[in-house]
Amino acid sequence: MEKSQRQPHALSPGEIQRIVNRWIGVEGGYLGDFSYASHAAFYLEYCDIDVDPYQFEGTTRQRFIEILGSRPPHEQARIVRGVLERFPLDHEHRPATRTEALRDELLRLADRCEGFMVPSELPPQASVVVSRAISDADALLKSTGATSGVDRVHTALHGYLISLCQAERVPHQRDATMSALLKALRRGHPRLQDLGPRPGDIERILNACATILDALNPLRNRASAAHPNELLLAPEEATLVINTARTVLSYLAAKLGTPAGGRVEE
Repeated sequence: MEKSQRQPHALSPGEIQRIVNRWIGVEGGYLGDFSYASHAAFYLEYCDIDVDPYQFEGTTRQRFIEILGSRPPHEQARIVRGVLERFPLDHEHRPATRTEALRDELLRLADRCEGFMVPSELPPQASVVVSRAISDADALLKSTGATSGVDRVHTALHGYLISLCQAERVPHQRDATMSALLKALRRGHPRLQDLGPRPGDIERILNACATILDALNPLRNRASAAHPNELLLAPEEATLVINTARTVLSYLAAKLGTPAGGRVEE
């Protein structure tokens, strides 16, 4: 790929060369211990990507470089993680350049290719539905990218808002939207009555969050994989949606948790 055509977060030609030469290793023109057959099996077995190296010209090394350079960033991340699994750090026939520091660098490259994500943490005493949605979202982000994770992150945040209202017995409608649930929590949860030394500014941020949550519903329903929509969010916008939802979720988890004594429905 030409540099000007690379997608945001994609690997640069120099980064691909470091993966090939310093981590996998090239000797006598061979890429690690790949044979033509084991290289063909690598993408499905280690990366869950359906690609046929025999459609590319050249040596295994040349084919690997061409495939890695031509995939979208989220698939590049899966290939990098697959390389780390297929060629472990402690393998006895490893090049001297395969070091712990290089492994950490490659993991950072994989994270970058997936798009920067606010860390996902399981909220205290999360319901089964919320826990499963968070786990599903993390798996989808790694396997198929941010666009596929929008629906599950939406479900996780919506479910957690409901569980917080139930735990504190905050009155709310059973089919309340996320913004309505957040407003109910702000009115009825005792821990949200103390917003610290700048309550007015924090109040403005929470108001903005409620507006954002209103926008997440149509995005989830009309531009995510939740339904058979023709047009889906691009990875950059999907990342924005996921990061926003995770930021609200992590704030509420840190500020409120799930108080003892309340019942959380699953």
